[in-house]
Amino acid sequence: TGAQQSATVANPAPGASPDLLPRFQLEPEDVYIVKNKAVSLACRATPATQIYFKCNGEWVHQADHVTQHSTDRGTGLPVMEVRIEVTRQQVEKIFGLEEYWCQCVAWSSSGTTKSQKAFVRIAYLRKNFEQEPMAREVSIEQGIVLPCRPPEGIPPAEVEWLRNEELVDPALDANVYVTPEHSLVVRQARLADTANYTCVAKNIVARRRSASAAITVYVNGGWSTWTQWSGCSTSCGRGWQKRSRTCTNPTPLNGGAFCEGQNVQKTACTTLCPVDGAWSEWSKWSVCGAECTHWRNRECSDPAPRNGGRDCHGPELDTRNCTSELCSHAAPGAEDVALYVGLVAVAVCLVLLLLVGVLVYCRKKGGLDADVADSSILTAGFQPVSIKPSKADNPSLLTIQPDLSTTTMTYQGSLCPRQDGPAKLQLPNGHLLSPLGAGRHTLHHSSPAAEGADFVARLSTQSYFRSLPRGNTNMAYGTFNFLGGRLMIPNTGISLLIPPDAIPRGKIYEVYLTLHKQEEVRLPLAGCQTLLSPIVSCGPPGVLLTRPAILAMGHCVEASAENWSIRLKKQSCEGTWEDVLQLGAEPCTELYYCQLEAQACYIFTEQLGRFALVGESLSMAASKRLKLVLFAPAACPSLEYNIRVYCLSDTQDVLKEVIQLEKQLGGQLIGAPRVLHFKDSYHNLRLSIHDMPSSLWKSKLLASYQEIPFYHIWSGLQPFLHCTFTLERLSPSTCELACKIWVWQVEGDGQSFTINFNIAKDTRFSDWLVPDSEVGAPALVGPSAFKIPFLIRQKIISSLDPPGTRGADWRMLAQKLNLDSHLSFFASKPSPTAMILNLWEARHFPNGNLSQLAAAVAEVGKQDGALFAVSEAEC
Repeated sequence: TGAQQSATVANPAPGASPDLLPRFQLEPEDVYIVKNKAVSLACRATPATQIYFKCNGEWVHQADHVTQHSTDRGTGLPVMEVRIEVTRQQVEKIFGLEEYWCQCVAWSSSGTTKSQKAFVRIAYLRKNFEQEPMAREVSIEQGIVLPCRPPEGIPPAEVEWLRNEELVDPALDANVYVTPEHSLVVRQARLADTANYTCVAKNIVARRRSASAAITVYVNGGWSTWTQWSGCSTSCGRGWQKRSRTCTNPTPLNGGAFCEGQNVQKTACTTLCPVDGAWSEWSKWSVCGAECTHWRNRECSDPAPRNGGRDCHGPELDTRNCTSELCSHAAPGAEDVALYVGLVAVAVCLVLLLLVGVLVYCRKKGGLDADVADSSILTAGFQPVSIKPSKADNPSLLTIQPDLSTTTMTYQGSLCPRQDGPAKLQLPNGHLLSPLGAGRHTLHHSSPAAEGADFVARLSTQSYFRSLPRGNTNMAYGTFNFLGGRLMIPNTGISLLIPPDAIPRGKIYEVYLTLHKQEEVRLPLAGCQTLLSPIVSCGPPGVLLTRPAILAMGHCVEASAENWSIRLKKQSCEGTWEDVLQLGAEPCTELYYCQLEAQACYIFTEQLGRFALVGESLSMAASKRLKLVLFAPAACPSLEYNIRVYCLSDTQDVLKEVIQLEKQLGGQLIGAPRVLHFKDSYHNLRLSIHDMPSSLWKSKLLASYQEIPFYHIWSGLQPFLHCTFTLERLSPSTCELACKIWVWQVEGDGQSFTINFNIAKDTRFSDWLVPDSEVGAPALVGPSAFKIPFLIRQKIISSLDPPGTRGADWRMLAQKLNLDSHLSFFASKPSPTAMILNLWEARHFPNGNLSQLAAAVAEVGKQDGALFAVSEAEC
């Protein structure tokens, strides 16, 4: 070989530059032999007359070189490239002595140049890990370190971690990281970190898995705060009282320790015994007086009543004649004259009452004027008014045709009137709603169902009918005049109140109220906006109202000024949605106003149309109420059993739709719905199932939990979001199930909140029942739609609208009814009192307490003695 090289050097290739040393453009690099595959080493130099490889200090035979000649386009110098192959057998010959290496040597007429050394190694990866992760149980928020030392290998193995067969990526979860020694570290354990962890080592040869380590994150129980002490067990003398606490702050989970200590404390107590009062001895008789009588007295002081004891019964003063009826009296004086004058006054009052009775009787016989209600309203407390039909010869009287299909309900009550002025409301000397056995007044419900086909037929001719839902399930309609009325969609909390005189006299409107499903109406939402209420239409649009109607519907927002910006949206005739009111700000128009309460909102509107409540969160603390509802089949004919968990907006209409849907699927409600406060934290909702008896049931869910994306829930446009847990019975005879379903929203800082659903043990499928639905009349027309009788309402309005002395007017009534935050809106209307009473009707129908309203009105009347003065004689 040396002779060949010398000859080659002595006879350089044509065109070689005699003045340049070779320069390597490509040098050999380190390689690994995988299994029995040979590897290739290459080098390229210019200008070069010869290139040879030297491996472990020995020249490689010329026949083992593959040579390729070319010319550098830039310099025109010759380029030579040489390749050789190295086999596993060549490397193994020197294995254990030293590492196998190869190097290129290039020649030119000016001399030689050597390349870098390239090492050739045999790649491998052992099977056994030097250290594997071990199973552990850790407390929540405790740190976790899972060590892993991969098997020996060339090249060294790379390590990655799996959690329930899913790759752990520290870039996506700031709570975890991997150390340079390949250990997995969890900074603060969370419930979601309960899983099986596997260490995986891999290189170019193979991939090895460690044994899985089960990590269980448990929660130790904590005591709640003590309840208030109970009342003393005895009403008199020595007894005991107790207080309690529960191990629910937090509840122990995953085998966490139960709270230590007592959950009930008792202590002794002493209650003072009541002492009933008793009379002292009678005093001596007094001296006989000018009126031929003397007297004696006694006191309730032997003993005096104390500690709630009863007072003495009987007279404390005793008077009797002291002259054996032989006393003579002086001539009539001033006191006798006063007595005679009083008797004459009583006689005059009786005559006047007789005349009033005759006039009332004549008016009843002759009919009522068009604007005058039945006079019997003056003898009945807050009760509806019945309107009498007019006579045929008096066309100016109000005529209402009887409805033979109506149902009837009866109200009783009494009210003692004063006749001293139409502008003052008269109240009785006693309870405003005291019963009156003889007074009965009948009111009628309308029956729009009988006219449903005609109404829908007329409605179908209108252009706006195309956007209304079909069917009567989510629709109510009726015919109304100036007496007003109410439309309600049963079981949804949605109603429309048309107050008296909202419709001009002489006009008759056919009004509808509809509930839209979200998929029927496209409501565009931007940014963090979310739908907070159902989408409701009332119409027909463009109808003229002289008083605001009140649209009531539910919502699912936990309202606070610092967390929410809430707007009332209305769809225009062109189909675009416009902001007509921002809640909490001064209204820019008098056409709309909205009162937002904890569960419902009440919208005052003088223009009917399509409405929705939309919110935009101002901070991550903003939250919506979700209603979590569980359904399962009523029977279990196969081994599989499905539990469906719905995450709904907390409004009645959505729950109604889901119950109807589940009835079609054969599902029944499990337990009572629960409420979850879903925050605007961009974190998804997770659901998992736990604590099933493994000997009876198994879950077919492959992952440890299911997840509903945050934006699917937050927008509110997907009403029936749910997850299904499929379970399998291990025996056909199994008919009992006990488990827990966790629902939580993972927060960015690792904190979580959990709602537990417990399906009680020993509960059989046939015992799970769906609650009965509500029943309600969809339309009420005229007096039957209101709890406050029309004439009483008018009296209250005329009495409280004018400013009163010492503030005894509509402002005080608003304060008594906790509506004083809306005084500016009420003041902007011609009759503030009417607005207050309309809102009371919208909030409290049909179960409102008239006695409480009457008490509030009476409290206002006490501030002005001339307003509600009534005597027993007038009753």
